[in-house]
Order: sequence, then C-alpha cells, then structure tokens
Amino acid sequence: TAQQLPTPLPPRNTNNSIWAFLIPPSHQSEKSEMENVMGLLRIKVLRGINLAIRDVRSSDPYVIVKMGKQKLKTRVVKKNVNPEWNETLTLSVSDPALPVKIEVFDRDMFRDDRMGDAELDIGPFVEAVRMNLQGVSSGTMISKMQPSRKNCLSEESSVAWVNDEVVQHIFLRLRNVECGEIELELRWIHVPGARGLWL
Repeated sequence: TAQQLPTPLPPRNTNNSIWAFLIPPSHQSEKSEMENVMGLLRIKVLRGINLAIRDVRSSDPYVIVKMGKQKLKTRVVKKNVNPEWNETLTLSVSDPALPVKIEVFDRDMFRDDRMGDAELDIGPFVEAVRMNLQGVSSGTMISKMQPSRKNCLSEESSVAWVNDEVVQHIFLRLRNVECGEIELELRWIHVPGARGLWL
C-alpha cells in the first residue's frame, strides 16, 4: 500500500508562515530548533576560476556549501574549469561563529574527485548586518577584509550597503589543490518570527 503523506498544517499567523515553508510537515518536531534561527544567509555561487583539471583535459565541477549540519549543492557544469553557476543557496544561521565551508568536486561516473576546499568567516558580514544602516547611501562601504594566512581570501573583500541590503563580494582561494578560486556573493534575509541578530 502507498504511504500516506501527512497533511500540511496551516500557519498559525503570518509571522510563522516562513516556518511552514522552511520545514516539511514530516519534520514539524524540528520547529523548536528552527525558532533559534537568527536569519538566512543567501550565498550566490557565481563562478569558478582556473579550477584544477581532473579529467583528461577538463573537469565537470560542482560546489558543496556546508554550515554546521546543513549541506547544499550546485548543479554540475560539464567540461569547464572556469564554470559559471550563478546559483543561489540559502542557509539558516543560528550560530554566526560557525564557518561556511566550501568544497569543489569533479563529477565522475564512479567516484567524484576533490578539487579543493575553503572556509569563510561570516563574522564581519554579520556585524555589518547588525548595524543600523537605514538612511545610508547605496554603495557605501561598511568594512574591508584583507587576505591573510588566517583566511582563504584571494583578494580584498568589501562589505557594502547596496539598495537597502548588506552585500559582501568574495573571492576564495581553494586549499588542498594545485589551483582554483571561487567567486561568491553574500546577502542576509531577515525572517519574520526569528530571534534575529540583536538578542
């Protein structure tokens, strides 16, 4: 006999409607955990630059983004070491001290090959989100981060206020591989009913 799926419960109010969207009906027990969420981190995986060759002349790369127990993946771009994904992945943030981990793989028939990894500290980005920037001119730079041995930045990264949003543009140098960079863009989504960044 076919398994009967549970009927989705309607949201109690407008503030809780986002939780109905984020949590499948079969996982309503996780709602209390989701209520600890501060907000959503929207990561746009833009492109890879000079990625490693893992096949004969090229690679079929895709990106995995992890934060805590969350794991998201882009699509595979065939035969391209300079792929353009332009794909948006959204993570829920309950602890901004956790790093965002980036892993790149080459899709193969039997086992996918590693193409490097990187870590991203979202602390400076979250600090900018916490600031009251209403009334600040669009395009205003909030902070800058320089590449160092303590991070995976391949060049200076700026956090800016753009069209009423905090935006960070990032180039990450991949580790544990001979070459390659990943270009990302970060944005923050405030969630109705979430505890927010100010508690």
